[in-house]
Amino acid sequence: MRFFAYFDLIVGQLWFSLRIAFLPTLKAICRSPSLLLRPREISRIVMAHVWKPFGDGLDANGRSVKELLIPPNAHGVVLDIGAGHGHTLLYLDPTKVTKYVALEPNQLMHPEIRTRAATRGFSEASGNCMILPYGAEDTALIASALSGPHQVDTLISVLTICSIPEPERSLAALVDEVLKPGGTFIFYEHVLSDRADVARWQRFWTPVWKLEFDGCRLDRPTHKWVKKLDAWEEGSVWTPEDENEEHLFWHQAGRFIKKPE
Repeated sequence: MRFFAYFDLIVGQLWFSLRIAFLPTLKAICRSPSLLLRPREISRIVMAHVWKPFGDGLDANGRSVKELLIPPNAHGVVLDIGAGHGHTLLYLDPTKVTKYVALEPNQLMHPEIRTRAATRGFSEASGNCMILPYGAEDTALIASALSGPHQVDTLISVLTICSIPEPERSLAALVDEVLKPGGTFIFYEHVLSDRADVARWQRFWTPVWKLEFDGCRLDRPTHKWVKKLDAWEEGSVWTPEDENEEHLFWHQAGRFIKKPE
């Protein structure tokens, strides 16, 4: 029975995303046939269209968790890893956050970030917003854009580490080179289940899922990678309330404080 439930979930989501993205992606390829030689760019075109309906829905699904996680902990210069359409902005307190830095390699997402930032009082013109077209793995470029290492007070990752390249190395480098000593890292991610039966299905569906959703994997134990970093003065990971342990998209949330110098 579980196979059919998971099949309905995965195939339903894939079919929905395909219906949304197929025509605009096909038009983009017709305008620029060389895209066929750049599959990653095609994936980003697909994701930019898919994220319009998906992003709002996923934000709503995780709102109760993020309302408890982000507003009390985000302060100073905030770096939003894999910002997407900037939904994290909805949870930032402008009296506590001095600058919002959106890290989003998919530049097709940037107009949505700018629009949402403006509604929250953040803009590039005023100097309290910056949008960087880099991936989480581009630590040196990020530090350079921020005028040096250790310029970020708060690192935030929401449904992002599932898709970044070399996640353990990239995460460690961001914490080591970008986050200030004493800074805060908070996350809300879907992760590899602790249940062997669910984890087996997550690994089964990941090869298909990552093709459609720009590299997103269902089988990353992100919460465990974060915990084992030798960078924390203190921290904790928890399962959000009402989280279904049999769900393919099993979530964990966490808050960690980097060691002071």
